Formats: sequence, structure tokens, C-alpha cells
Amino acid sequence: MIVTPVTYRFDQPLSLRGGAVLPAYELVVETYGTLNADKSNAVLVCHALNASHHVAGWHADASDQPLARSEGWWNNMIGPGKPVDTDRFFVIGVNNLGSCFGSTGPTHNNPATGQAWGADFPVVTVEDWVEAQARLLDAMGIQTLAAVMGGSLGGMQALAWTLQYPERVRHAVVVASAPNLTAENIAFNEVARRAIVTDPDFHGGHYLQHGTLPRRGLRIARMIGHITYLSDDVMNEKFGRALRTVDGEDPAAVAELAYRYTTQDVEFQIESYLRYQGDKFSEYFDANTYLLITRALDYFDPAREHGGSLGAALARAQAKFLLVSFSTDWRFSPARSREIVKALLDNRREVSYCEIDAPHGHDAFLLDDARYHAAVRSFFQHTVGAPQ
Repeated sequence: MIVTPVTYRFDQPLSLRGGAVLPAYELVVETYGTLNADKSNAVLVCHALNASHHVAGWHADASDQPLARSEGWWNNMIGPGKPVDTDRFFVIGVNNLGSCFGSTGPTHNNPATGQAWGADFPVVTVEDWVEAQARLLDAMGIQTLAAVMGGSLGGMQALAWTLQYPERVRHAVVVASAPNLTAENIAFNEVARRAIVTDPDFHGGHYLQHGTLPRRGLRIARMIGHITYLSDDVMNEKFGRALRTVDGEDPAAVAELAYRYTTQDVEFQIESYLRYQGDKFSEYFDANTYLLITRALDYFDPAREHGGSLGAALARAQAKFLLVSFSTDWRFSPARSREIVKALLDNRREVSYCEIDAPHGHDAFLLDDARYHAAVRSFFQHTVGAPQ
């Protein structure tokens, strides 16, 4: 499936929840499938922290851009004949404000200064993203979504859609997500942010003006994140305590080096893997974007405006829901999904819940799992795709 991104420009100012106003902005979008005559088969896919509009397929160009060289991040979920079947549904992937994959963000120029926004880019929230996405749908002539779906932070956006625009969402699919972050999750995000802002090349967030990039901080931030996305079982199965082969030496020879040199001369496979992931991430992701998006994660809490009552917050929702969680996901545990399920049931909303016993941790929502994909496929075939 070959896809081509399209950029939508909005000149109407966008008032953000934090009080700032974006005078104008752009959103990069990809679509898959065909919008039907009455525009009733649209499915909006919301992305997580380091993902983008490139949800499925491949780009036609052969440029050096990272997204052009890779398949969409949910390519196993979305496409012809897949659980979200683009032979039936018109799927929209949108890159959020503040991102670094084309939509207006910290690497773009601030019209007031003519220089990159950098750290001056305004704080954005999940609710702000939903407002921008709603304007996008208006521009596309789509009044009602057949479904909105997302995993992790994308699931939070899907949930927010049902509260901000309940009349525009018929179905919501919330995967490996939560109604807010636990203190532990906020703590992990803060440690990652501190790694970035204390990098000497950060320059208060205006590193582009100094011709530098805080790659060291980004590497550490990514390593921290990656640890939390995997389960202990998967890490032990994939890496255990195995040592990485160095210069053709076998692990026993490498272990012997530990006695002759410092411990830095020996790398466990898990260390090598984390360093590789960190290095790769630091080459394509923007540090200010990382700060913005993790803050949006931290701030999301629809129950806050309702005295802490999630049930009261979800009373506005009208959509039919599917929630999916994974047993070894300790960052967005099944208990958090069950909180949403209970609040919906307390409001007598129609909800299906699937808890998958999978060993992969939080990353399970991106991987192939026959039970998980069957649940999503069934929901789209028999609920989302049912006659209205």
C-alpha cells in the first residue's frame, strides 16, 4: 500500500488549553482507503509519543526522511483485509501539533521571531490535539467518525474525542491506555526529561540556534522509555545476561576481558540493544517535541474537572467502546483499562473489554497477536461496520 502525505494549513488561530494561541499551523495527514459517498466510514487513528501520521503502508518517494524508509507503525493493524480493513473504512492518520514529523512544532519558525520556536513553542495538551483534529475533519467535510482509535497516548486522545465531541464519534477503540498517568509513570517521564534538559547541548531548548542537538539526553530518555515498554519476561528471554560478542570474540572471551579491563569494555546484549535504540532515536526525534509530548501525557486527566470522578467525566460519552489491555503491560496496566470500563458501565454505555495474556509488555499493542487482532477485527466488522 503506497501512501503520500498531505499537508493541511489552518490560518484560523487555535486557542490552547494553557492560554497560548497558535496564530496559524499545519497538520500532516495520510489517508488509506476510500471515503464513501455519505462520508460515514471515516476512522481517525491517533498516534502515541514517538509515532506520526505514517500509520500504514509505505511512502512512494525514496528520500532520506526516516518515515519514507519504513512501513507505517500500525501496518499490521490497518490495510486491505486487515483488522481495520481499508477496503471498507477510510482511515486517517494525523501528525499532532508539537511533533517533529511535519506538523507545526518546535523545529518550525515562530512567525513572531523568524527563528525556530524551540523551547518557546506553547504547551499542548491531549485536548488541544483533539481540537486541531476536529478542525481537520471539518476541512475534509467529515462530520461524524465511524470510529476513533489509538494505543497508549493515542488511546487517551480517542477517549478525549468521546468527551469533547460526543456527537461526532460513533465508536471508540482504546488500546493499552489509561484515564491518567500514575505517579510512577510521571516519574519516569520526568527522569527522561531531566536527561534532556541537563544535556550541555540543550541550550535552554534553543539548540538549533546554537547549531547543536542534545543527542546524549535523547539517547538516555529513549533508553529509559524502552525499558518501561518491555516486560521483564521478554527482556530475560531476548537478552538474559548474555554478553555481546566484540570484534568476533565469543562471549567467554569477552567475559575474560572484564578481569583485565574496566567494566566498560564488556557489554551485555541488553546494554547494546538499549544503546542502539537510543542512538537511532536521537538521530530523528526532536528533544523539545519529547518534552512537549511527555508533558501532554502527564497532564491528561479528564476526571480532574469532575472532582476526581471518572464516572462523572465519562457521562458525556455516547460512543460504543472497545478497550484492550495486556497482562504484562505494567506501564498501562489492565487495572487502568478496567477503571475506564467500570466508569462506562456505571453510565450504562455499551463497552467490550478484551484483556490479552501476552508476554510483551506495553509494546504488545504494536505487535502481531492473533487474539488481539481478532478482537479488533470483530469489533470493526460487527459493531463499527454494522448498519446504522
